[in-house]
This record gives sequence, structure tokens and C-alpha cells, in this order.
Amino acid sequence: MTYLAITELQKHYDNYHALRGINLSIDEGEFIVFVGPSGCGKSTLLRTIAGLESSSGGTIELDGRDITELASSKRDLAMVFQSYALYPHMTVADNLSFALRLAKVPDAEIQEKVRSVSASLQLDALLERKPKELSGGQRQRVAIGRAIVRQPKVFLFDEPLSNLDAALRVQMRLELARLHKKLGTTMIYVTHDQVEAMTLADRVVILNAGQIEQVGTPLELYRQPNSRFVAEFIGTPKMNLIPADKITRKDDTLSLDLFGNNIDFPANRVKGKLPETAIVGIRPEHLTLVEEGGDIQGRIELVEHLGSEAYAHIQLANNQTIIVKALARSELNDNQEVNIKVDVAETVLFNESDRVISVIPEEV
Repeated sequence: MTYLAITELQKHYDNYHALRGINLSIDEGEFIVFVGPSGCGKSTLLRTIAGLESSSGGTIELDGRDITELASSKRDLAMVFQSYALYPHMTVADNLSFALRLAKVPDAEIQEKVRSVSASLQLDALLERKPKELSGGQRQRVAIGRAIVRQPKVFLFDEPLSNLDAALRVQMRLELARLHKKLGTTMIYVTHDQVEAMTLADRVVILNAGQIEQVGTPLELYRQPNSRFVAEFIGTPKMNLIPADKITRKDDTLSLDLFGNNIDFPANRVKGKLPETAIVGIRPEHLTLVEEGGDIQGRIELVEHLGSEAYAHIQLANNQTIIVKALARSELNDNQEVNIKVDVAETVLFNESDRVISVIPEEV
């Protein structure tokens, strides 16, 4: 059952159209992540849901109630900001309890909620400290705790980990995942980091230029993108895109011409009209270096050794560079000529409009 329903949501700033008819349904208890490039509208969408920005059209309903025109304080939402937004003159305990005291919650209930939240976030020993005495990670936990004590219907996170160093971001991701499992509350999380999106989300919402490009589970977006934009945005390193110069059909097979080499592609996986040319999308881990019999050939420009794995940057006949995932201990050298085998079962095809015209079968 839909818990948060967003229908044809619009946002204008004078002549700038920031949100262009957003339609999104979120179920109770879901962890939803908004992700996309800078300026795509993800933070604007979050702030409009929160009531920090007014909408220019459309509706927002929460648990069957229209909250589109309600003040942010009346929406039963709690937001955690990138900047922590703690009161510097207050102790951790006072920061945690501030909203409850404003709401005139009884003291005994405030103390119990603060005790419970501080225990779950490992803040017990920090209750008498002020924000300037805390590390970045501790401040962020206080900001999260301040939202939890209110027991809102939805938590909103606006890039809450971007100010932390890499190791601390990993730790906080784990803490957020555990917190979601414990509370079971609906969470909406904005990030520019696709790793956070892929590891935290039940479903990911990819935005581009104020519109939703695709919504799906992390694995659905990774294996079955609906556009070239999504295919390139999800995945590190990003998907390789190789032009197929000519496509011919033979019974149930398509023959794709890649620099003079033909790759057979199942015709029953193509949806829509078949173009004369297409772009073949294939991820680095679905390309294999072989001694002979490869589908395409190239020359190694650079090998990145990352400890547990390696990535070979290979120049093709059209001077395009693609990336191939290789074994960490592979004996690869710059300027080495190599043969590359394509895993056709994991490829996708894009037409001239950058839309996907093929699907990866679920059983593959």
C-alpha cells in the first residue's frame, strides 16, 4: 500500500524548471534513495517533500493525508541535514530533547526517549558534551538521534555523510542500515554517491534534469537500465559503450558488426524497432581477456592495480578506450595487444535516442 504518494509535482524558480512532473509512490517502511548528478533536482525534491520549499504544482500525500500546503512542522517528517545543524550552546542531551521540550512532552517521557536513542546510537558517554567537543561522526549521530526521538512517519536525509572521511562514511552507512532495520520507519535519502545508493536502498530513484529517469532496486538498475543515462550513471567503473556499425538479422539472431568482427545477439531480446546501427553496452566485468578467439581486439594503454582486482584500459580500432576487469595478478603490460571476449548474455543495446532496445533475461 502506498504510504507517500507524489503526483505531478512541479517546482519553478522564476524561469528555471527544477522539478518537472514528478510521480512517485513509496511504501511504508521502504528505504528510498534519490541519486543523480549535480543539479538534477534530488535535494529540491526532498526539500519540497519536507515543506522547506513550496511546490509550484502537484500534490504530496502522506498516509492518506494531503500535506502539500502544510507547514513543515505539521507534516510529521524529520530531516537530517548535511551540516548537522546542532545548537552549539546546548549539550548532546539538550540537542536530543529540544524538539520534545518545545512540544511540551512530559519530562519522564523525554528522559526515556533520550536514554533509548542515545543507547542505540552509542551516545551515552557524550550526553554532557557540546557539539564542538564531538567528532564529525559523533555530531552526525546526534543529528540523526534528534530526528529519531520525534518518532516521525518519514525520515529525510539530505547527503548526511558527505562531510565525513571515507572510512567514517562506510561505518555510518552500516549504522544507518542497522537503524532502518531496527526502526522499520520509511526513510528517504539523498546522495550523489552511487555506492551509498546501491548499498542502502530498497529502491533507487535516479533523477536527471528535474525528471525521474528510472526507479528500481539496485540490481534492476544495474542489470536492466532503461536508458544510456542510467546505464552510465550506475556502476563503477561505468558501462562501456561500443558502436555497432551494422546490424543484420538471421532468423532468431542479430549479427552486430564491431570493427569487422561479428557478435551474435538473440533477436528475441530486442524490443521496439531495430535500428540500422546501435550502441552496445557492456560492463567491465562482462568482458574477458583471452589468448585467442576474442570478439574484438585492442591495445592496453594502462592497467590499474587495485589489490583484489585490476582494470585494463584498452584502446580499440576506432581509438575509443574501454575498461576490462581482469584478475589482480594478471601479467598485463602497457602497449600489449589483447583479444577481448564479450559476454553477450549481459549486453544491452541502445538506439539513436539513447533508449534501451534490449533486455537481459531474468533467468540469465
